[in-house]
Amino acid sequence: METSDDTEEPPLPLALATFQVSEEFGFLLPDPLTELPAPYGPWMDIAHGLPQLIVSHQLRSRVHQMPQLSTQHLRGREQLHLAHLVLSFITMGYVWQEGEEGTVQVLPRNLAVPYWEVSQALGLPPILSHADFVLANWRRKDPHGPLEIENLDPIITLPGGESLRGFILVTLLVEKAAVPGIKAITQALGAVLQRDGDTLHRALEELAGAIGAMSAALRRMHDYVDPEVFYSVIRIFLSGWKDNPAMPHGLVYEGVSPEALAFSGGSAAQSTVLHAFDELLGICHRQDTAAFLHRMRDYMPPAHRAFVERIGGAASLRQHVLSSGDARLRLAFNRCVSALADFRSYHITVVTKYIATAAAKARARRAEPGAGAGPSAGKAPAALEDKGTGGSHIFSFLKSIRDSTREGLISA
Repeated sequence: METSDDTEEPPLPLALATFQVSEEFGFLLPDPLTELPAPYGPWMDIAHGLPQLIVSHQLRSRVHQMPQLSTQHLRGREQLHLAHLVLSFITMGYVWQEGEEGTVQVLPRNLAVPYWEVSQALGLPPILSHADFVLANWRRKDPHGPLEIENLDPIITLPGGESLRGFILVTLLVEKAAVPGIKAITQALGAVLQRDGDTLHRALEELAGAIGAMSAALRRMHDYVDPEVFYSVIRIFLSGWKDNPAMPHGLVYEGVSPEALAFSGGSAAQSTVLHAFDELLGICHRQDTAAFLHRMRDYMPPAHRAFVERIGGAASLRQHVLSSGDARLRLAFNRCVSALADFRSYHITVVTKYIATAAAKARARRAEPGAGAGPSAGKAPAALEDKGTGGSHIFSFLKSIRDSTREGLISA
């Protein structure tokens, strides 16, 4: 990359639009499309009926009857993202319709081929990821109304009812709360280049405030998501076929590859926000944790991944603060790191409630004489009791991330 010698007004190192990042929505897809062109009606019909089709065990037969559609009529990034969202949800429903004991080994050609083509066009893997589940899966009820949970709905859903809606939308609000912090990244890096302490201080204060707002948004999970429904009904549909004992051999995408392919399920580790903040603040994670996080970048839209990599390649903010000897900058920097560690601590609290405690209750139910099915569809899955849907050993992973974040504080 060429460096600029222009001394009049050095350009900011990061123009958000270059990386498909929105000034208003951050990494969220701005006002996603909710309908595909008419030729894709068969996909949309199935996608809109997914919860009922899955619970009634009819989705697989509907998919087998689905025509194989060409992707050539899809135009532009928005149509591609909606197609990827729709095909991702259909795929997860198809694979997990019968729970972890009734998985399939082959994704049929009429689903696998267009899904692969759309994935290749977007640079995304052919599995449901955070980019689909949250970033591209929202619509306003009132088009002119606010981006608040009461005025929002997911475009496509799965079994889980109001808890699934809450899980998607609360996660979306965490992403939205991060937007001032994302903008602060560009301001901070620009201020480092220009050695502008006042602007840098303001940017760091903005970042710390945004991370605090993300924690406040995450707290709303308790108001909208039932732990039992999340654990017993929703979670399996976010599970992938890599590092998952329920699908040890992966999945064959018929018409794409004769070999089975393995992809991780949806995970908060696929959110670009925290990767970007880590890179800015110079947070160094332990080797195994860092390797998993780095692999999760393959599940981000390529432009967002490039944004994170560009931050990592910029002048070190941490080094600048250290060498400045400015106590005010050091305090502001540490506020950001502390806010990020607090966010990660709270995430552990949420995961404890929705996975560890819920798993213990599910185990107790399974041990009861004549134990029946869990709520809604099927019994609670057991294959990933100690793992995240992305395949990581969840508590050791989250605690490692939180601890290495704390180690990023600059001592006085």
